[in-house]
Amino acid sequence: MIYILVLGIILFGIGLNALYLYTQRKSSVKERLNKLNFKSESKTTRKRSMLGKIISKVLVNADNFSDIGERFNFYSESDDVEKWLIQANHPLELTVKRFQGLKILMMLIGLFSGIIAFIIGFPLGQYLFIILPFVGFFQPIFWVKKKAQLRQEELGYALPDFLDMVSVTLKAGASLDQAFKEISTYFDGPIKEEFARFNQRSQLGISREELYKELIERTDVPEFQTVIKSLIRGAHLGVPVATTFEIQSAEIRKLRKEKVKELAAKASPKVTMVTTFVVMPTAFILIGGLMLLNIIYKIGGSGVQGIF
Repeated sequence: MIYILVLGIILFGIGLNALYLYTQRKSSVKERLNKLNFKSESKTTRKRSMLGKIISKVLVNADNFSDIGERFNFYSESDDVEKWLIQANHPLELTVKRFQGLKILMMLIGLFSGIIAFIIGFPLGQYLFIILPFVGFFQPIFWVKKKAQLRQEELGYALPDFLDMVSVTLKAGASLDQAFKEISTYFDGPIKEEFARFNQRSQLGISREELYKELIERTDVPEFQTVIKSLIRGAHLGVPVATTFEIQSAEIRKLRKEKVKELAAKASPKVTMVTTFVVMPTAFILIGGLMLLNIIYKIGGSGVQGIF
């Protein structure tokens, strides 16, 4: 009995020693991996942190001018700004008030830059003194509108493939919520963001019809809005969702082909106009100039030969 007890104590000590060595080696391996990751990512994190600090300071200072920006709302009514920010998915976590202040702050930065350019005698400095404040004021407006437009175009471009995959998943027996949750993970960009938000709010107990209306308000793509409206009608009438998605996907692709054909038809007259008013006159000028130079050269050469 004593031997068994002693043997058990020895084995327990060996186990504790092995566990200690394992934890030490594990910690050393983690330190090495962290050092390697730190070396590879230190430069990018520094750049991102510096840029993030500059952007955060600019945005914090923009809050001080939000009241002035809401009064001077040329081409940037608060309702329109809210719509643009929703469609752009709130870039840089901008709010309507912060955006209104950002316009005024950028205008002041443009004014200050124009004054400096005028003082140091920069070329066209007297014009920059007037132009740069307007550029600073309207630049955030154009930037947010462009951001919203690009995001909506990307959403419309990925929509047919998303509908096809959801339709196949529904036919396999999955529910609509499961299909949205599973398929959205295979996409990047607006499709993933919108349906991830849809799934999160659905888990909070919000009705599906209300979520569909939110999707319509957050997007400006006619095809996407048509799909959501057909889902609402299908829920009331009992139409199979998989069939609805399949039909809508085919219709969207058909409309896209027609748009491409329409753009190609509009491009032909433009090419003809460019050829008629730019290429041909340039070619005639070159040919006429070469002929004129040739004639002048021959006349000059014959005159010289006649003298001698």
